[in-house]
Amino acid sequence: MYALHVNRRVVYVVSRMRVIDRERRDCCGTAPATWQDPAFAGHGDWSMLGAGGCGATAVHVEATPVRFDVPIHGDILARLTWRNRRGRTRGLKYVVDGRLEHSVSLQGFYRLTSDSAQELAQVVDHAVT
Repeated sequence: MYALHVNRRVVYVVSRMRVIDRERRDCCGTAPATWQDPAFAGHGDWSMLGAGGCGATAVHVEATPVRFDVPIHGDILARLTWRNRRGRTRGLKYVVDGRLEHSVSLQGFYRLTSDSAQELAQVVDHAVT
């Protein structure tokens, strides 16, 4: 998973996360006894993302540090593609001269095509060094 951020028409990779497992561990805290108890008391920082809601499951990830200084070059931005559940591929809309004019087409959760995932991986790996 890639967390992206748009600032002044530039798209940044905030973090790359890989799901390790979806099992409850000691770090999650005790299972709730009532509906009022937090679902994952050990992960309070993640409650804003829904980790405490009904039906939430534990998700453990390994992630790159969160940072806001890893821009996606305009050439790559224009090539990024996603595939929906029906198998249709779409690109990013509103890319003009390597900059994102409107961020609406980035809002939400989408499955990157393997080529786009590899390109973003290279961006992140290059930034880490």
